[in-house]
Amino acid sequence: MLDTMTSTKIVAALCGAMLFFLFGLWAAESIYHVESHNPGVVELVALEEVEDTEVEAEPVDITELLASADVTKGQRVFTKCQACHKLEDGQNSVGPHLFQIIDRPVGAVSDFKYSSSMAEFEGNWTVQQLSDFLVNPKKYVPGTKMVFAGLKKDNDRANLIAYLIESSQ
Repeated sequence: MLDTMTSTKIVAALCGAMLFFLFGLWAAESIYHVESHNPGVVELVALEEVEDTEVEAEPVDITELLASADVTKGQRVFTKCQACHKLEDGQNSVGPHLFQIIDRPVGAVSDFKYSSSMAEFEGNWTVQQLSDFLVNPKKYVPGTKMVFAGLKKDNDRANLIAYLIESSQ
């Protein structure tokens, strides 16, 4: 059996440890004080509200950005495309070649098998139309085989288009 003195020492040690941790908690709270006791919930609610309202951005006139586009930066952006597209005339890959794509009819590469939605899409690839397509290809041409998520930044699209024009000359 434990005698009274040993029992008292054990209880005192446990109380001392508890006091030590309480002082540590108090010090941490005073140093790293957060206004809300549960900030994660507030952030999630705000995020859900933003997703539900989904604001459409105004269309950007890409020709204005093209005037100040950087071809070197466009070459870096093209690294996202080169897994599926080539710049050499007639060199198709997973996607059609992009040689002289500007003003070329949509779905016009004869030896490439386009999705039916892309083959039926009317018009030519103008600078503006290509830019709008690159924002979100699946939304712009529903049913396209192109799985690329898109280029959201206007400057990235302008730089890429400038690079495509430069490399097709």
